[in-house]
Formats: sequence, C-alpha cells, structure tokens
Amino acid sequence: MTVLRPYLVEDTRRGFIMDFGVLKQRLEGCYVTVPTMFRDPDLELDLEATRSHVRFLKEQGINGDNAVFLAGGAAGDFSTMSFDERCAVARAVVEESGGVVPVAMGAQTTSTRELCRLIQTAGELGADYVQISPPFYFNHTEEDFFEHISTAAKAAPNVGIIIYNTFWTSANVSTRMVERLAEIPSVVGLKWATPRTDAMEFETVCATFSDRFCIIDNNLLFTMSFMMGARAIETHICNYWPAFAIQMLSDLRSGNYSAVQTHLVESVMPFYHLWMKIESEYTSGDGYLDKLCMELIGLPSSRCRPPTRDIRQLYRQQTIEMMQRSGVPGLVVGG
Repeated sequence: MTVLRPYLVEDTRRGFIMDFGVLKQRLEGCYVTVPTMFRDPDLELDLEATRSHVRFLKEQGINGDNAVFLAGGAAGDFSTMSFDERCAVARAVVEESGGVVPVAMGAQTTSTRELCRLIQTAGELGADYVQISPPFYFNHTEEDFFEHISTAAKAAPNVGIIIYNTFWTSANVSTRMVERLAEIPSVVGLKWATPRTDAMEFETVCATFSDRFCIIDNNLLFTMSFMMGARAIETHICNYWPAFAIQMLSDLRSGNYSAVQTHLVESVMPFYHLWMKIESEYTSGDGYLDKLCMELIGLPSSRCRPPTRDIRQLYRQQTIEMMQRSGVPGLVVGG
C-alpha cells in the first residue's frame, strides 16, 4: 500500500525533502489516542478490533483536516506490549488510515537504542510521527533527554517528532529544554501539560513557542491554550463520541470559547471525574474507561492488560450514568 505524504517535496538536486511546516500543520486538530484491543481471555492482540475502531472513527467524520491518530500510546497499552506488538498495532492503524488521517506511533521507551528502532520502523510503516517522552524510571538529566531526542532525529530524519511532557512519570520538560528542542527540525509537536504552579509554565510555552511547534493541549485548558496559539487537543471522549470532539474543535477554531467551556464542564468533566475516582480507589492506567464507554455504545472493545485491572463489571453502572448525564448518543444501556 502506498501512503501519501504531502509534506515530502521533490527537489531536483536532493530528491525528496521534508517540509516540516506542512508536517507541523497536519498535527492540528483532535489528537486521538486509539486504544489497543485484546482478545478475551488470553489478552493477545486483537488487531481486527483495533482496525474496526479506526474505521468507525473515519466513518464518523474523523479525517486529515480535523485529527491525527496515535497508535500504541499510553491509552494504547504501549507499556504492556513487546516491540513487535507495538509495530503490529502501528501497522494496523496506518493501513486503516490509508493516508487519509495522519498517524503518530507511540515511541516512549527507557532505551535510546530501542527508540531508534521504533522511529525507523515508524518511517518504514508509513507513520508520519512518533510520540516521545522523557525516559522514565531513572531521573535523567536534561542533557540525557536532549541526546535521546537528537539521536532519534538523526536515525530517522524524515519522521516528525512529538515531545510528550509526562512530568508525572519522569523529569519535567523545562522551558529551556523546549527552546533547545526547537533546534531540531523534525521536532514539530509538543503534547503539552505541566504542573499547575505560579510559574505558569504551560502558558509560557504556549505563548512563546506556538509558531515553532504545533502545541497539543493535554491539560484540558483548551480555551486558554487556543487563545495563545495551541492548535490541537487531546481528548479521550473522541473514542466514543467523535462528533462531540469534532464540534469542539470547530468551536475552538472559530473562537466560540464560551461554547467550548460549557461543553468541557457538561460532557468532558464527568468522564475525567469518574476516571480519577477509579484511579483513587481501584486501579491505575490509561484507556480502560475509553474502552468501557466504547463497549457501551456497541463498539468492539476489551479490557486493558494487567497490571491494570478489569473495570468493566465493577464500574459499568457508574459509567452508564456518567454517559447519560453527559448526553452521549447511541448508548446501549443493556451493554
């Protein structure tokens, strides 16, 4: 299958070269974290169910003008998958996208050598981007992280890089580090969240670097971040209510910020409140609530792999009630 890449520009002397401005622009929209589906009860990959979900999203209006797919991110269970499984999931999402929706491959890892393999494989599969976080487990220095990213950029210079600031599991990406990362041409996106302090790090980066990077708001501060130049949003609700996410993006793009804030409070906040409740009293992870919501509107779904425990029975009724209060259409109450 040939995947179209509009950011590759033909040069008479150098062949095809990257237009990083186009690559940055194509990140704008909804950053959709595609859950990885598994078979019950053995929890092997269910690639057909994952493919089916990508088809559902496209049928519901997700396209290259309003979204990017993330394959094998945190909500896609990257931390429980082998290298080969991560590649298989990325391949499935790229193939189902068919070049219509850009695709990022999750490439979080503690190993720079593995990161180079991941970014090279992403390019071979036809993914447009990789998402990279600071290495976790050890509290690495900023210079460690810069070398981690610059080495990956050299290993696959034609793959866009999205920096994901996972300050809750690793070192925080400082404003100074963002300035240094701007020196690497293929770093085109920041999936941005920061601790909420009086230092206003979130606002500083949005206001200062939105011309250089496509900033993906991962802090649910959509109205404020868009006013300061952010152009993409990460919202789990897109997995079970794509039309809602598309409308929110349209309102952000048109400056209808009061409508966005109302929708955040009425329809997004209940999802995150339930997620935090589950985190505080039962299990931890990502994507498990997306998957239960998907199941409750009749989509193929699954649990997440352990150590995240299965929430589907214990939190089923609470999830139904949350979705009803939020106005989610197509709910199959009998689940």
